[in-house]
Amino acid sequence: MKPFIKWAGGKRWLLNDPSFRLPRFSGRYIEPFLGGGAIFFALGPSQAILSDVNERLIATYRSIRDEWQLVQASLAEFQMKHSKEFYYAERARQYAAPHLRAAQFLYLNRTCFNGLYRENLKGQFNVPIGTKTQVTLPDDDFEKASQLLARADLRSGDFEAVVAEARKDDLVFLDPPYTTAHNCNGFVKYNQKIFTWDDQKRLMAAIGNAKQRGAKVVLTNADHASIHDLYLKLGEPTVVARPSVIAGSASSRRSTTEALFIF
Repeated sequence: MKPFIKWAGGKRWLLNDPSFRLPRFSGRYIEPFLGGGAIFFALGPSQAILSDVNERLIATYRSIRDEWQLVQASLAEFQMKHSKEFYYAERARQYAAPHLRAAQFLYLNRTCFNGLYRENLKGQFNVPIGTKTQVTLPDDDFEKASQLLARADLRSGDFEAVVAEARKDDLVFLDPPYTTAHNCNGFVKYNQKIFTWDDQKRLMAAIGNAKQRGAKVVLTNADHASIHDLYLKLGEPTVVARPSVIAGSASSRRSTTEALFIF
């Protein structure tokens, strides 16, 4: 099934790339940078560990898993009320009930500018309203999403602890935060605020350890010489082309490349 959350750097496009094939595995599916979960929902594994550093994102997945009917009903109410005034009022509103927080998260995700997630220094969502007005989508299937998520251990936290749990026959899919706009110009400096070079080195070490324990690992990362060099001892990447979909206007979006490692 398709993911119901749009997330910057999402990998739905990768599923259609002929060079992308997940290795066979008989253990758990582990994804520490969950985001929109495109690979998880397409694969539908029987057991999984899913994690992300964004606590509100994971709370939304838990609510879909545990009370999808309430989330769906609340989202339908948001659809009826949607307007510019309602969007900005809702952006500032805080709920106590988990299903309302989840519905609010989905509402803002679907109606904000380009589906971006950004918080200010106070931890408040501050993305302006976008042009899309559809809050409930025809291919929403929260019941099926709930069934798939019921097979998963949902967590929020740093990636390193989750990768450390990977064992023989597990498959780890890793899609860390990175940008591709500066693949050939200031890559390290441009990415430093979202995923530091020290984080990249920690990730490389965690992958190496997981491999030694017998886990299979798939990594997507920036197609940049520094990344190629960092992972040289573990393996060489396949370079895959992808369209950029984050730019504000369609005319500003252009094809770029990413690195795909299968260890």
